Amino acid sequence: METEELTYVRMRAREVHDFWHPLFGLPTNLIGELALKVIEFEQMLLPMCFVSVIGGTARFSDRQRSLFYKHYFRWAVRAGMKATDPMCVYYEKHFHEDLEEVRQRRGIIPAPSIQGCWIRAPY
Repeated sequence: METEELTYVRMRAREVHDFWHPLFGLPTNLIGELALKVIEFEQMLLPMCFVSVIGGTARFSDRQRSLFYKHYFRWAVRAGMKATDPMCVYYEKHFHEDLEEVRQRRGIIPAPSIQGCWIRAPY
């Protein structure tokens, strides 16, 4: 990285990614990872996030791809645009707080719950 600040931002982006899974209510399977990449793109405008979504959805079955674009892609775009700067939260200081309260304060919209949606995609 060019500077120490950019190195820190890159490292912190990786750290908050793991916090965002429970915050947005996403599992760590391929559908959840790609939905989170859409949110990250909306928050940080990093092209690699968008490229990850395109490449990742190519690995889906037709059913998984349909489910992702019909339910999770639209939600993730909206959730990413509405969330109040979740990149800059010192999450470690909020572990004692109720998850719903943190979500409300940050404008977080949890992922839609659709029965049968978390079909495990091949990695």
